[in-house]
Amino acid sequence: MTVTAAKGFEAAGVVAGLKSTGKPDVAIVVNRGPAKVGAAVFTSNRAKANPILWSQQAIGDGVVEAVVLNSGGANCFTGTFGFQTTHQTAEKAADLLGVSAGDIIVCSTGLIGSGDEVFRAKVLDGVEKGVAALSVDGGEEAASAIMTTDTVSKTAVRTRDGWTMGGMAKGAGMLAPGLATMLVVITTDAVLDAAQADAALRAATGVSFDRLDSDGCMSTNDQVTLLASGASGVTPDLAAFTAELTDLCNELARKLQGDAEGASHDITIEVRHAASESEAVEVGRSVARNNLFKAAIFGNDPNWGRVLAAIGTTQAAFDPYDTDVWMNGVRVCTEGGPDAPREEVDLTPRATHLVIDLKSGEATATILTNDLTHDYVHENSAYSS
Repeated sequence: MTVTAAKGFEAAGVVAGLKSTGKPDVAIVVNRGPAKVGAAVFTSNRAKANPILWSQQAIGDGVVEAVVLNSGGANCFTGTFGFQTTHQTAEKAADLLGVSAGDIIVCSTGLIGSGDEVFRAKVLDGVEKGVAALSVDGGEEAASAIMTTDTVSKTAVRTRDGWTMGGMAKGAGMLAPGLATMLVVITTDAVLDAAQADAALRAATGVSFDRLDSDGCMSTNDQVTLLASGASGVTPDLAAFTAELTDLCNELARKLQGDAEGASHDITIEVRHAASESEAVEVGRSVARNNLFKAAIFGNDPNWGRVLAAIGTTQAAFDPYDTDVWMNGVRVCTEGGPDAPREEVDLTPRATHLVIDLKSGEATATILTNDLTHDYVHENSAYSS
């Protein structure tokens, strides 16, 4: 059920011909109310796609009637024509649903620079087909329609204290902060106002999607949207709601990590005893973006020297001669020198756990990443062809 697990929502995923595979490529999620509350967070990339520019304006009043999403083309750097395409997409959906175009969020994903007249016509046709196909059982089709290089759809559902939330996500490449290149729609039938929805969403994404750093490449199209229908009639404790939302976002983030392009290892980087949370994040990211470290993990080599070298590029408080490193439960480095023999570390499982103890404070943070493989290079060298 995913995004239609919560009461008050309908969804659809249809074939508009944007994908050469003939698979679904336009999705719609509609909030039937009674409340029409929406919140969203967007890529921090200064180079933003047309749907982002539109949606940043549309979310301003905290009201969202529907989200229209397409795969098969990012509609980014397509000029004023592309922004008009996004505008027409919102107007088409609004006309069919009998609502205001300013309350329609638009999302696109695919190849940057694609979005010509043919693209526009197919998207608009997809909107018409999608509205006609809306159903309370349409969540799975919608989740499939937003996939690009994803090999599986990503969904999650939570139910608690009389209310429900459901989410769908796409993302397999260009996974880096600023939301970790993705499109995500989360729905809930809890009673929330726009300020509460916004606060909960920002708190949840800040420690989940924003800490997925698979390949260091930030997209132009990232967007995470939360819709609240209030159809359960239950007003949740905001702290409990935020905790549940954070848990759901973490589940989706790990599913994105597990489907990252070409990856053979899912690497969890846990930074302990940092002087501050921001420094813990900085250290974790420095390792997550270090191609030498990522290549070593691909080769099942517990090369802790590359870990220390990466930390040394940060501004974080640490003493390289008083730092410990564990890989999959084995302490390979202590006080800046070798500890257990490398042969004791088993890096053949896909799950890889790296622990870095900075011994500089009490803060901690966890960053998710992947190894750097031949398959990643091949997939991204062939993506536009």
